[in-house]
Amino acid sequence: MKKAVVVFSGGQDSTTCLIQALSEFDEVHCITFDYNQRHKQEIDVARDVANALGATSHKVMDVGLLNELAISSLTRDNIPVSHELQENGLPNSFVPGRNILFLTLAGIYAYQLGAEAVITGVCETDFSGYPDCRNDFVQAMNNALVLGMDRQLDIRTPLMWLNKAETWALADKFGKLDFVRDQTLTCYNGVIGSGCGDCPACDLRQKGLVSYLNDKENVMASLNSK
Repeated sequence: MKKAVVVFSGGQDSTTCLIQALSEFDEVHCITFDYNQRHKQEIDVARDVANALGATSHKVMDVGLLNELAISSLTRDNIPVSHELQENGLPNSFVPGRNILFLTLAGIYAYQLGAEAVITGVCETDFSGYPDCRNDFVQAMNNALVLGMDRQLDIRTPLMWLNKAETWALADKFGKLDFVRDQTLTCYNGVIGSGCGDCPACDLRQKGLVSYLNDKENVMASLNSK
């Protein structure tokens, strides 16, 4: 029996990964991390989306310690989400160590379940400038987990080389574009669906959707060639 664990936030990217995983694995277990994030309602959205799509299970893990250690606009309500980069070249929504922690815990959970893969929706093509969304980082984490647990594990990143238009195309390929558009939460300000329309996450998501809808045939062809 093929099993996978999806690192799941209930946003566009992780939901698209879940949709694809459900077609490839016998069991798909979702794990969502509660770190007292700014858009706290993503926990409820993740639970609703996982149930609606038929995930085998959905685990919510309390990792509030991350909030204490990592200062970011996503962990502090008094820090507005900015469109400008900080002096270090990173957006102020970057949560240092987040994906290090998430992938480590998801790897442990996969070990417990006997799952062969951990799936995460990180992307290097159209992304928010986070260093822990890059392919080199994921490969290093994968190697560390295999060495540290002495067990084969595959961290899969289905969206790594897709742009946002192609990510929308992937959801449409499985007949779930409307579901992803209307039911997921990507917005940093916690607005479900089309979002607040102002934050960087909404901007990236909306540009990708418009790009796909305006050129469906070519974007789908590009997706299918990858």
